[in-house]
Amino acid sequence: QVQLVESGGGSVQPGGSLRLTCVASGGRFNVGHMGWYRQCPGKEREVVAIIDSSDTANYGESVGGRFTVSRDKAKNTIYLQMNGLLPEDTGVYYCNYWRPAVGSSWGQGTQVTVSV
Repeated sequence: QVQLVESGGGSVQPGGSLRLTCVASGGRFNVGHMGWYRQCPGKEREVVAIIDSSDTANYGESVGGRFTVSRDKAKNTIYLQMNGLLPEDTGVYYCNYWRPAVGSSWGQGTQVTVSV
């Protein structure tokens, strides 16, 4: 059974940075893609960044080049480096792993708060 464990959330001031980490276990992770989603207050869950098995990354429109997703295949770990954080980036960030014919697995989420 796939398990995804996020860490690295916290509180920062606008313009600050955070690095989220997601450690995956219980699978091989060499197919499909992994990524980060977030749910901001009063909004639906949205994609932040996705990285596939060839390390090709795609980003949601809202992150505007401020975030970078990366992957360490040997450690079954993905990261989300978030720079230039804005108050509207506040929300719960979820790690996701999607496989063909199986669908998505989710982590428990980590809170990110950006405020003065």
